[in-house]
Amino acid sequence: MLIRNIDQTPLAPAQMPGVQGVAMAVMVGREDGAPNFALRQFRVESGGHTPRHSHDYEHEVFIVDGAGTVLLEGRENPVRAGDVIYVPADHEHQFRAGDRGLRFLCLVPMSRNCGDPTPGS
Repeated sequence: MLIRNIDQTPLAPAQMPGVQGVAMAVMVGREDGAPNFALRQFRVESGGHTPRHSHDYEHEVFIVDGAGTVLLEGRENPVRAGDVIYVPADHEHQFRAGDRGLRFLCLVPMSRNCGDPTPGS
């Protein structure tokens, strides 16, 4: 069993081309013995963003705090605390923080080696 508090989990700067002002932490992942999914936390500073990218797996996102936009289906869509986003496989996407920043949780399949602490969502 694992209980980890989102506010007490240290984040590390995301190091990846196209990232600006993003930190992340693996909340539950391979190192915790999770066999199927990894849950990651992302904090995006005001004006920051994740890379614009796509990948061959779906993922689900929950906006914990703040507001901003998500690029999905070729357009910028507003998001705010409490929103849930489904990002289908092979769809280009990018998260951008608004004035107050953005914090979200991202669930990805472990079968694609996504449980490692790599940025992007």
